[in-house]
Amino acid sequence: MAGYRIDRITEDIKRELVHILREVKDPRVNEMLTVVKVDVSNDLSYCKVYVSAVEGIEAAKESVKGLKSASGFIRKRLGSSLHLRKVPELKFIADDSIEKGFELFNKLKNIQLSEEENDED
Repeated sequence: MAGYRIDRITEDIKRELVHILREVKDPRVNEMLTVVKVDVSNDLSYCKVYVSAVEGIEAAKESVKGLKSASGFIRKRLGSSLHLRKVPELKFIADDSIEKGFELFNKLKNIQLSEEENDED
């Protein structure tokens, strides 16, 4: 039964973080930053937030530096919007899943184009 509560809180945290990241004024935080995954510990004391940028892993790493600086602001906004008794400590981690997704999409697109060319011949 407790697993459902953790899953629900994890989704709520992810949804609220997406809104809060738009309000962060740090110039290091990329505008095209996406929250890929959120992992919350069972006791709600720690939260790993995986973020990815369209520009690549280097932009995501630079954004993580800005997010670490703004973590106090983010935790305060998260606590006020979700009304949690204990707001988890946030740890931001750069992820390159969007970049890998684009590469996979381009490979599939090239395969499809090459198959269409072979069908025409």
